[in-house]
Amino acid sequence: MSNAQLARAAYANATAITPSMRDTEYRAFAEVTRRLADTDTETPQAFPRLAEAVQLNQRLWTMLATDVADAGNTLPDALRAQIFYLAEFTRHHSNKVLREKASPEVLVEVNTAMMRGLRAREGAV
Repeated sequence: MSNAQLARAAYANATAITPSMRDTEYRAFAEVTRRLADTDTETPQAFPRLAEAVQLNQRLWTMLATDVADAGNTLPDALRAQIFYLAEFTRHHSNKVLREKASPEVLVEVNTAMMRGLRAREGAV
């Protein structure tokens, strides 16, 4: 096998195991959503875990908002606007959760909808 063939084979193997951006986003949403859903909001001792989960969720949504706000983002404008709106919504709702004025359930629902959307778009590509 020539060097070029070896390089192509190595690259093919690397790309076969490298997750797509959508897979990475899905896994990030799945992890943070699991943390939000698994937190017992009835127990005061669980508040630090909830606060950590909310903070992780906020970081994820901030990254998404930054990405869709970039002029080079290739998603359709309407979808970019919807994602940006959801990022703003989650920021506001997260603040309410941290002040113990709202439940994290809504954040779980929004994240679950995003996960469904990521899976649906993956099938469309």
